[in-house]
Amino acid sequence: MNDRINQSQRRRDAAAIAIWDNEGGAPCSIEHQVGRRIEADRSWTVYHVFTGIPVHVDGQAMTGMTRSDATSGMMSLNRRNAGRRRERIRLEALGPNSTTAGNS
Repeated sequence: MNDRINQSQRRRDAAAIAIWDNEGGAPCSIEHQVGRRIEADRSWTVYHVFTGIPVHVDGQAMTGMTRSDATSGMMSLNRRNAGRRRERIRLEALGPNSTTAGNS
């Protein structure tokens, strides 16, 4: 009986890890707004983790992708988001007029 319980727990753990990996392996945070998931047809989608909606780049939905392409796209978009956030924080630290200096 105890062996069956342990085996059942291992299956649940494996399923949780698979879900975590499919979601991009990253916690849902401000730094990681884009994840990846496998679809019923075995293709991959890059999506916004807070809404679940596929990401669009240059007017194209990031759907029907290979796992490798979805992973690359997800990582690239998350790096870009993190870079923009760091730049915004840096500009805000310089003062209130610094965020509008480049927009005049």
